[in-house]
Amino acid sequence: MPLSQTHLIQLETRVVRVRTLLFLRWIAILGQLGAILFVSFVLGFELPTAPCLGLVALSAWSNVFLRVKFADDRRMPEEWTNGVMTFDVLQLGAQLMLTGGLTNPFAFLIIAPVMVSATTLSANRTLTLWAIVFLVSTMLAVVYMPLPWYAGEAFNPPFLFVGGVWLALVCSLSFMGFYAYRVAEERRQLVNALTATELVLNREQNLQALDGLAAAAAHELGTPLATISVVTRELERELEPDSPIGDDIRLLRSQSERCRNILGKLKNLREDGESPLVRHSVHTLLEEVVGPHRDKGIAVRLDVLGLDEDENKPIIWRNPAIHYGLGNLVENAVEFARSAVSVTADWNQDAVQIVIADDGPGFPDDVLDRIGDPFVSRRRTQDKAGGLGLGIFIAKTLLERTGASVVFENDEGAITSVTWPRDALSRER
Repeated sequence: MPLSQTHLIQLETRVVRVRTLLFLRWIAILGQLGAILFVSFVLGFELPTAPCLGLVALSAWSNVFLRVKFADDRRMPEEWTNGVMTFDVLQLGAQLMLTGGLTNPFAFLIIAPVMVSATTLSANRTLTLWAIVFLVSTMLAVVYMPLPWYAGEAFNPPFLFVGGVWLALVCSLSFMGFYAYRVAEERRQLVNALTATELVLNREQNLQALDGLAAAAAHELGTPLATISVVTRELERELEPDSPIGDDIRLLRSQSERCRNILGKLKNLREDGESPLVRHSVHTLLEEVVGPHRDKGIAVRLDVLGLDEDENKPIIWRNPAIHYGLGNLVENAVEFARSAVSVTADWNQDAVQIVIADDGPGFPDDVLDRIGDPFVSRRRTQDKAGGLGLGIFIAKTLLERTGASVVFENDEGAITSVTWPRDALSRER
């Protein structure tokens, strides 16, 4: 059962641990405190020490409050993380306004909260924080107290220099924030895709294990049913021919025999290989794969070719990796097809091949040789943007682990060929 990207498991990847956030803020607090004390007492520069230390104390008390409110090993809710980042921007902005604005060498530290937000929060919250940093940095370019300097001297750079610092800060803020967000988002999507795949495979493996559970249940129920059968025979022999309960006793015995026959079949599910939970034909496999995609407005045609002799038709051990891999390829074909998708199965004495073709735009020529690698977008149409290529990557990886070779090509649309050696499909996994 394939999962589209819209149904991937949404993990709690947009949050940060309280311990991590508090640790980073303590480093920032100690850094500000050290810088203020060094400039004031070592370099001897004049600066508003009391207000600066008051801002540091405010940050320290906020950290203490967060430590009391949240457990150390918890993950902080996204709205709280966003509020903390906004507070840090405003606190640092006030600190810079007292100590030279954008002429302060530490002005670029105002980017740090945006970087943290880009890697842990959603795009909307990161953009909001970016706008706050932009406004604060713009204000610092025009409203600030002079940079602390040597006694009797003043450091007053021209406005052109300050404007250049502002432009560099905004460009760095935009580029680094976007870069950090994209890298973190791709990692989140990869983790979600792999997790969703693992859940699907576990579900298929549980289904495959049902035959073993059925055999175990049959074994356990065999003894009490045999006892019931013996007791009913004894009762039937002791009853008078015209006994009013004779028919009921005979019915009870016949039904117990029927239950024993049913349980006998369940016990032999794995040995006889007839159960669809254990093995199935290529046609049954493809019907299970194609079925969920026949109600999406695209005509999905299934053709099963191959040898005519029944004894030569391949019987496949049920493998969740094959189901998920083929299902994902069919799902992608349906998504990009204009009107039709064909799934064709063929085989001979040596190999089994399944070809999935659609009448869509095909694979881009510039990435055709890299289709199946992670983060390589499959294709793009006028109204559909290509994804990260994770679905194709996962499907190709799973199918290759079952012994298949997967080939992607174009011919009036996209064509994906999956080929197994016959012995690879006949082995139990």
